Amino acid sequence: TLNKKGFIVICKRCGICCMVDFIAYVTERDMERWRREGRQDILDIIDREQAFWAGDHLISKVDGRYLDRCPFLTWEGELHCCSIHETRPEVCRNYEPGSSEICSQFRG
Repeated sequence: TLNKKGFIVICKRCGICCMVDFIAYVTERDMERWRREGRQDILDIIDREQAFWAGDHLISKVDGRYLDRCPFLTWEGELHCCSIHETRPEVCRNYEPGSSEICSQFRG
């Protein structure tokens, strides 16, 4: 698949983009979809995390711990994967591999 810049970029499943806790970017549409789907498991995790920005990183409002990755990031052998890929948040659906500087495939 071609990205917006016309390059073919295939995700390497390195997990680097998921080292940003995307819970801070969950939209109300995402929340509504998970309610319709009966995904209380996802809603509970989001409620537990209550992520917010503290300078250049996210911390939990509940206990102040540093949130260093998406809580839905898992591993399959050597590769990273999303445990909620089929219903992941819009921010993740819209992310294109190579589109940000954190991706090893970024082309500026």
